[in-house]
Amino acid sequence: MTASAMEDLEHSHHPKAIRERLLSGAKPNYLRDWVYGGIDGAVTTFAIVAGVVGASLPSSVIIILGLANLFADGFSMAAGNYSGSKSEIDDFRRLEEIERRHIRVDPDGEKEEIRQILAEKGLSGQTLTDAVELIVRKEQAWVDIMMSEEYGLGRAQRDPLTAAMATFAAFVLCGVVPLSPFFLPVTGPFALAIVMTSLVFFAIGAVKSRWSMKSWRVSGAETFLIGSAAAAVAYSIGFALKEITGISL
Repeated sequence: MTASAMEDLEHSHHPKAIRERLLSGAKPNYLRDWVYGGIDGAVTTFAIVAGVVGASLPSSVIIILGLANLFADGFSMAAGNYSGSKSEIDDFRRLEEIERRHIRVDPDGEKEEIRQILAEKGLSGQTLTDAVELIVRKEQAWVDIMMSEEYGLGRAQRDPLTAAMATFAAFVLCGVVPLSPFFLPVTGPFALAIVMTSLVFFAIGAVKSRWSMKSWRVSGAETFLIGSAAAAVAYSIGFALKEITGISL
């Protein structure tokens, strides 16, 4: 491999660098918390703005409902994310304890599970036997393999509080954008809100593309379309309710 190609790799494969990376362990990723919070904040707040505008209600109603949603729904999402993340950790610990108990009660059965797991990965004969014996000498390594292969769970667990804070911060930061034009002395605040919120949708998707195989343009356009669809539905419902009820303040 050429020197330039080596420089393009995401991390070094020098023995020392590899050892340091493996010893530091896998790091939990909070990307989904930021993306989920950001998209939902922008979508739900803009949906309120669009619905109220569609119903021809005054700007004061938009501000009141928008701020109420911004903090109440943002806190609700954060609390839900905290509880969900905490449940994942509790379930991981429960399954881990099950594996430890099975190793104590039926070590031969658990050893056979390891043997079959390694056999599926292509090991056989004396190599397979030696690998099994090496793994079962260290209980933590034994348990980690069972957690990964039997349950599809890794040891890198997200911190519930960090996940909740990431969701809340993203929700508020992105959710305040559709409301901001209504605090300014501008003509046509709703049109400005549409433009600003569209940019937020696209920006979230573009940033998200860094962790996907899609280009930033495709990812941005995808998120933009999702947000726009939600906004269009909200506006249509607000307009329809105004026509049905005849309410127009």
